[in-house]
Amino acid sequence: MSTILFHEIVYGPIHSRRLGSSLGINLLPYDGKLCSFDCLYCECGFNKDFRTKTHLPDRQNVREALNDKLQTLHREQTKLDVITFAGNGEPTLHPEFEGIIEDTLELRNRYFPNAKISVLSNGMNVGKKSVFEALTKIDNPVLKLDSAFDDTVRFIDRPNLPNYSVAKQVELYRKFEGNFILQTMFLKGEFEGTQIDNTTEREVSAWLELVDALRPREVMIYTIDRETPAGGLKKASIDTLNAIAKKVQQLGIATNVAG
Repeated sequence: MSTILFHEIVYGPIHSRRLGSSLGINLLPYDGKLCSFDCLYCECGFNKDFRTKTHLPDRQNVREALNDKLQTLHREQTKLDVITFAGNGEPTLHPEFEGIIEDTLELRNRYFPNAKISVLSNGMNVGKKSVFEALTKIDNPVLKLDSAFDDTVRFIDRPNLPNYSVAKQVELYRKFEGNFILQTMFLKGEFEGTQIDNTTEREVSAWLELVDALRPREVMIYTIDRETPAGGLKKASIDTLNAIAKKVQQLGIATNVAG
């Protein structure tokens, strides 16, 4: 079982397959996981196995930790492509998310004005006004959509809302008017006796229809890279990922493939 947890507010920089040299920000507890999804492939493990006993870092602590790190990296002339909100779960769950984004923009502009700011999100909170407005201020809101079918999302991503709906997520994503990055994990395998494969013709065709309707500025297409809490999962081949990417490109939409 995967147990990768981030024990600092600010960590890295690390090399990201999709984003380059990335300084990570974890707005969640350091000793556990806090997420509105419970993905079978999450590198942080299943929610139930990593219950937190600590509080979220407050806005001032985040600001101080980020300022100290950026100041050091700037002094050392370290290359930095992006500041990425990810960490031990869903970053938009933090109640001070909008204010933290404002602080991050200010500090980025001071130390690394050419670096991008990215948020990796499952999209569950984009219906909240403060979260939506914060995401529209950054360079890369990266929003998840692993399937066009509710049943597939409920099985792979396991959202904690029983009435989760792909159609509702699509409507929320439309509000970005294409100014976001869509992120999709493609995989195969089985879990608890049920087969998983969101690379089939049926899955990909329906997903492409949503991609075409949303017209994001880029689609990140990727597969498993690390150990997963569900042991029966398998990577989608690079040939499969490239074939899917080609279909997206034929829609006139840029892609980023990580196999």
